[in-house]
Parts: sequence; structure tokens; C-alpha cells
Amino acid sequence: MPEKTLNHYLSLRFTPAYWELPPDRQADFFPAFARELQSGATCANFYQTAALQAEGDFLVWSAAPLDDPADEARFFASLGRALSARRRWIEPAAALWGYTRPSVYARSAASAQEIDPFDSRRSTYLVLYPFVKTIQWYLLGKDTRQGMMNEHIRVGRQYPEIKQLLLYSFGVQDQEFIVVYEMETLYRFSELVNELRGSDVREYTERDTPVYTGVWHSPAEMSALFTAQDGRQ
Repeated sequence: MPEKTLNHYLSLRFTPAYWELPPDRQADFFPAFARELQSGATCANFYQTAALQAEGDFLVWSAAPLDDPADEARFFASLGRALSARRRWIEPAAALWGYTRPSVYARSAASAQEIDPFDSRRSTYLVLYPFVKTIQWYLLGKDTRQGMMNEHIRVGRQYPEIKQLLLYSFGVQDQEFIVVYEMETLYRFSELVNELRGSDVREYTERDTPVYTGVWHSPAEMSALFTAQDGRQ
């Protein structure tokens, strides 16, 4: 995986006009959307959020490496065009995005638990949320912070089947980080989060909500999921 990448998560909801489309137009919506998204991003994935939360119907995860100073502008322009062409049928509910960079706390080589955004294989479930630490955290000495993070990392390694991606959003969004997880069972992930609540570093969490949870589907599966059987809402 490239060291510097841009990862963008967009929660979207359907407008009433989408449900008025004929079934064949609904069936082609996600395959066509995927093709256009991939013209400006190295990869794009769809997640069902309907039935898991009330704010949106699905989530789009797009990612691209940043090899050139102009890559960011090209990414956002392409994403904007893909959305503008479909604004009659979808509208944004939330957007979270940030950058990858080497962790200052995990000093070893890339872990097997680190998410590769460009892997063609995706886990069944995705969970992500914005994260903000308290001012007091940044006033602690580096060794103190490292000690608490070592405990946090130790707990995480007891759940090797759960993968994580940490994104940095300092100065470009309201949060400082975006924490992203992939897993095959949400129950097991809930156990991990419950255990992490008891770590010392939790005291320095200012905000880690809202939480977005989605189920991965291929574009064809998304079409089948969101196509009205009789062409009406």
C-alpha cells in the first residue's frame, strides 16, 4: 500500500425520485455509479447502511494514492461530477475523509491487521467514526502517551481477525482522526470495543461519534437490494 493515500467515506440517501425510476434504471444505477467513481479513484466500494442506521441508505468508500500534488484536486473533481450527475436521485448525509501516514505509536512494520484500501477483497462489515482527543492528551509527555497506547495496541492484537485503518484529518475536517475497522462479525467487534473502554487512554477521548456501520455489497448486489420489485416505492 502506498504510504500516502486519501480515503473518502460518503454517506448517501435516496430521494423520492429514485424510487420512481423504472426497475431497469434502478438496476443499472450502482454499476454505472461504480464505473464513474473508479474513473477518479483507484477503488470504490459500496456498503448498505439502510436497516443499520436511519441517516442514510448506503455508503461509498473511495480511495486513491497521492503521488502528485494535483491528485487531490483530481479526486475531488471526479467525485463531484459523479455526484452531480445523480443529485436528482441521491443526496449526501455525511462525508468523512482523511490521509494515511505512518503511526508514531506502532513502530514495527505494517501489521497484518492494517487495512489495505486497495485490496480487491473486502470484509463483510465496515465500521468507522470520527475521533477527537482532549487537549490534555497532547499536553502529556511522549513516553506517557506511548505507554497508554501500548496497552491499547495490546488489546487490539487479541482480536487478529479485526482490521483497522487510521486516517488523519487535522485541519481539513472537524475531527482529528477517522478510525476505520473491517470484520466478519459485528458481535466480535462489539466485544473488542467493550474491552477497550477499560483502557487508560479512554479518559482522553473527547468524541468518537457518530458511528457508521455498513455491509459490503458488489454493485450488482446493491442494485438487487435497492430495486423495487414493482417499480414503485
